[in-house]
Amino acid sequence: MSELPQPPGAARPGDAGPGRPRDASPARPFDASRAAVGVSLAIAAGTALLGLAAGYCWSLVAPRALLVIVSHGQAGLVQSETSAFIAADAATCLIMVAGGVVSGVLGYLLGVRRYGPLAMAGVLAGALAAAFLARWVGEQSGLATFHHLLATLPAGARLHGSLTLRARPAIALWPLTAGLVAGGLEAWVTRGRRRGRVRQPLPAGPAPGAGQGWPPGSPARQARRPDSAPGVPGSQPGLD
Repeated sequence: MSELPQPPGAARPGDAGPGRPRDASPARPFDASRAAVGVSLAIAAGTALLGLAAGYCWSLVAPRALLVIVSHGQAGLVQSETSAFIAADAATCLIMVAGGVVSGVLGYLLGVRRYGPLAMAGVLAGALAAAFLARWVGEQSGLATFHHLLATLPAGARLHGSLTLRARPAIALWPLTAGLVAGGLEAWVTRGRRRGRVRQPLPAGPAPGAGQGWPPGSPARQARRPDSAPGVPGSQPGLD
């Protein structure tokens, strides 16, 4: 049995339905070109350098606990309930989040929006390296001076201790924040493009009363006889 011809404007199998574009969310191809690799490596290296600056800032703003020399080469806390360690960890968390925001925005603008997943991998790798470098720079800053004073000062003398990150999970804040910022920007831009495709005008359908558009002689057109239309002589019920 032959299929009936489709009227103009009818939906076909595989086509998008009303209000949906045919290509609403095309998948971005994976770009592994030399330019994408170079940009990704540059993003990772630049973010790692940003971690060095972040570690130096941590050494400047984080408070240090006040110690007292109890014997040669040994020191103890002046106040056992000091809040310097908590404040230092809090400063680390703020610096990690700020660094993640900056590196996520710059990484998206410089690479992710153009090269996609490979640039995002550079953002995350650089953010992880930056977090470890920031911790290392902060803990090494002033460490040599502290050990020198600890070895030379007499008992009873006071000095400020060195920085130590006690909240180790704070390192994950930098790559986590960078990934959320860069991924969120990409999702927002992709959402805007998808909305633009959805709002495309739909093809106009047949005018009311113009028939169904089937060609003459088709079974569907024969089923709809002209004498059955209202207002045509012979179409009233009971008149033959």
